[in-house]
Amino acid sequence: MGSYKYCICFTRKFRWNEARPPPDVESAFADFAEGGTSMTPDHLRRFLADRQQEGDLGAAEAERIVERVRQIRHRNPLGKLSRPLLSVEDFHHFLFSVELNPPLVSQVHQDMTAPLSHYYIYTGHNSYLTGNQLSSDCSDVPIIKALQRGVRVIELDMWPNSTKDNIDILHGRTLTSPVELIKCLKSIKEYAFTASPYPVVITLEDHLTPDLQVKVAQMVTETFGDMLYYPDSDDVEEFPSPEFLKKRIILSTKPPKEYLEAKSLKDQGGASINVKDQNDDEQWGKEVPDLKIKIESADKSEDEEEDDNDVDDDDPKLHQNVAPEYKRLITIRAGKPKGALKESLKVDPNRVRRLSLSEQQLVKAAASHGADLVRFTQKNMLRIYPKGTRFNSSNYNPLIGWMHGAQMVAFNMQGYGRSLWLMQGFYRANGGCGYVKKPDFLMQTGPHGEVFDPKASLPVKKTLKVKVYMGDGWRMDFSQTHFDAYSPPDFYTRVGIAGVPADSIMKKTKAIEDDWTPVWNEEFVFPLTVPELALLRIEVHEYDMSEKDDFGGQTCLPVSELRPGIRAVPLFDRKGVQFKSVKLLMRFEFV
Repeated sequence: MGSYKYCICFTRKFRWNEARPPPDVESAFADFAEGGTSMTPDHLRRFLADRQQEGDLGAAEAERIVERVRQIRHRNPLGKLSRPLLSVEDFHHFLFSVELNPPLVSQVHQDMTAPLSHYYIYTGHNSYLTGNQLSSDCSDVPIIKALQRGVRVIELDMWPNSTKDNIDILHGRTLTSPVELIKCLKSIKEYAFTASPYPVVITLEDHLTPDLQVKVAQMVTETFGDMLYYPDSDDVEEFPSPEFLKKRIILSTKPPKEYLEAKSLKDQGGASINVKDQNDDEQWGKEVPDLKIKIESADKSEDEEEDDNDVDDDDPKLHQNVAPEYKRLITIRAGKPKGALKESLKVDPNRVRRLSLSEQQLVKAAASHGADLVRFTQKNMLRIYPKGTRFNSSNYNPLIGWMHGAQMVAFNMQGYGRSLWLMQGFYRANGGCGYVKKPDFLMQTGPHGEVFDPKASLPVKKTLKVKVYMGDGWRMDFSQTHFDAYSPPDFYTRVGIAGVPADSIMKKTKAIEDDWTPVWNEEFVFPLTVPELALLRIEVHEYDMSEKDDFGGQTCLPVSELRPGIRAVPLFDRKGVQFKSVKLLMRFEFV
């Protein structure tokens, strides 16, 4: 009896039936098809204009779509000799095609002529690390991968090499193995514009002496040549636009702290120190009593250490110690908070700059100085970086930064998890070019100086209706026994919103038992107060009674970019790589 039961389960494992088109698809076909039986290119044009709100595609484009569907479905040997008609199954195939019917517009469509500060910019943190923050290798490979995915801000931590005559990239005061700066620069040059023509920003964490800064200036100018952009003068009143900076590379950094402090103290009569001759242990990790240089605890990140003890970028006496060739190349001047945060967030009408805050500093600033943050980011750049205890390269909630106008919410791209899924989804907007225009309300100031408040209670602006019809593709992308050894999987979908607190929610469908092609036909309604910052979160899991539910795919889609109508939604793995076949059929409707 036991073996007979096993045999039944074993045969169930391979059962698969192609699901019929959902009732909504059959109904739409019947409404537009000729006699309810076949659809011509002209019928398809009317359907796309009326139900999918795509406008008039034109006769030629409609014919191209019909021919493409027929080629895929029937491998039609007669080609255009036979009359181009779609059956209801062909129509269903078209709607369920990620290639022909995606959920987002694939082209850049936003105004790209505003200053850089008007855009969210796809930003990496410690872009050279292959894994964790403490012991992984440093390499140009994760930099290349990030650029290929459309990341526009690459961070490099520059340190003197072991012989003090060249520059290494590594995570300082850790066991990470170095990679040469020149190798990283050459890879950036080669891959900078493979995914997007818009500018790449290199943020430099600088731990170098002036002679090595000169070397950096030479490397950068020789490697990038005419690709490198830098301003004519020190004080820039407004950042250039992404359009103006197309196919250009720009630098963002500030003068190095340790050297300037030592020099400043020497000028004030303190003891001198030859920084160039110090080894790493002496230079960065050991107290020098005469100089009273404050050495921070080793469990803080480099970024956090620099927050506490920074030089004043405005001091002209200190600037003369920085290699002029190097200083001249900096387009986005950076700094950390000095003294009271409110002072650091003051807007200078005569120049723009970049301020960096840790994720914890941002949370505190949002609670006490939210309006100041928004005003600052209307003209200046704000960069947010992960706290130093994220040793495993995890990330944080990016929406806090976005809600306050922060342009550079820096993430560990080599990690993974729901926060990174939000980041990847957010930058699917605007054709995936890595620059997303900030909503108008974040750029506006009221008659009494009032600005957007993410904590304010706002009325519902738009309601999104989402219908989850069905899913397919797991039988192609996963082994037959991946989810369950003896039966087909039991899939359910989680659907929700990530956005301002009032809009954020998650819901889920019922689990469909024993089916590789689950059909849910469930609708969800999401009232949105700030749809411009909302992301539609979608996850598929396989229900497991005895263990943790299995992961079956995910995606995040910018609500403001969703194409209305019935759409094919591709799913991605945990790392954000698109599956070859796994997808959902969904409908999006705004009311």
